[in-house]
Amino acid sequence: MAALLFCLALSTGAFQIPISGVLDTLAGQGTRRDTFVIMDVRLPRVLVALLAGAAFGLSGALFQSLVHNPLASPDVIGVTMGASAAAVTCTVVLGVVGAAVSASAFAGALATAALIYVLAWRRGVSGYRLVLVGIGVGAVLSSFVSYLMSRADVTSAQAALVWLTGSLNARSYEHVWPLLIGVSILLPAALLLARGLRVLGFGDETARGLGARVETLRLSILVTGVALAAFATAAAGPVPFVAFVAGPIARRLVGERTLALVPAALAGAVVMVASDLVAQRLLGDRALPVGVVTGAVGAPFLLWQLAGANREGRGG
Repeated sequence: MAALLFCLALSTGAFQIPISGVLDTLAGQGTRRDTFVIMDVRLPRVLVALLAGAAFGLSGALFQSLVHNPLASPDVIGVTMGASAAAVTCTVVLGVVGAAVSASAFAGALATAALIYVLAWRRGVSGYRLVLVGIGVGAVLSSFVSYLMSRADVTSAQAALVWLTGSLNARSYEHVWPLLIGVSILLPAALLLARGLRVLGFGDETARGLGARVETLRLSILVTGVALAAFATAAAGPVPFVAFVAGPIARRLVGERTLALVPAALAGAVVMVASDLVAQRLLGDRALPVGVVTGAVGAPFLLWQLAGANREGRGG
C-alpha cells in the first residue's frame, strides 16, 4: 500500500502524469517536464511524508510499548509541544525562518523530553508518572505558545500557525537528507532495543531478575523515541496523531501481543502520505496542511481509545 500511495502521490497534481510515466521518470527515462515535476517538486514532499510518518509511527510504538499505555505518544505527552514552543519562539521572537526553525524544533523536543524525564524521576521512572508529567509540561508549553501567538504580528503569527498545524508545503531535499540520516540510524537502534522492550514488559523486578539494567534500558528507549519524533517534527512540523494511531493500527493488523515496531513505522508512513493526498485534493485547488486531516481523523480515534480504556479499566 505504501508503494501504491508513493506512486499515486507522484502521479497526481496540477500536471497529471500516468503511473507508467512516473516509473519511467524514476528510472531516468522520463521527459524533461516529467523529470522536473516529479524529481524537483513532488518527490521531496513525498519522501518527507514517508520518512516523517515512519519516524512518528515508530516513535509512538516505542512510547506506547514502554509505558504499557496506548494513549502515550510524543504528541500526547508534550514532546512535540516542546518542539512547537521552540519553533514559535524562533519565528515570532527572533524572526528567523527556514532551517533554523527546524533546528530549534529538534532542540526543543530533546530539551522538553529531558525536562519531563528529570521531573518524573523518583528513584526511577514509572510509565504512569512519565505520562502525567508529560501532559502537565505540554499544557504549560501550550500556554506559552498561545501567549507568543497573541503577541505576534499578523505575518509572523500566520507563518507560525502553518508550522504548528503540520505542513509538507515547500519541502525540499534540504528537509529530506537530515530526516533520512536520522531514520537510518534510529530505526536499527530501535530494533536492537526491541528485546529489552520485551523484557521490560514483564515488569521492573522481573527484568532486573533477568539481568537487565532497567533504568539504562528505559532511558535508551526514551532517547530513541524522542529523537525519532524530533527529526520528524523538525522536517514536517508537529503533525498531530500520526504517532498516536500508527501503533494501534499496526498491532491490530499483526497481533496485539507483538511489539510491531516495523509495522508501526509502515503504518505511520501510509497514514502520512494518504492524509497529505487527501489534504491536497479535498478542496480542489485549495490545498490544506496535512495536520488538518490527521487531526480530523486522530481526534475521534483518541476518543474511541479513551472509551475503550474506560471500559477495560486501563489507561494508566
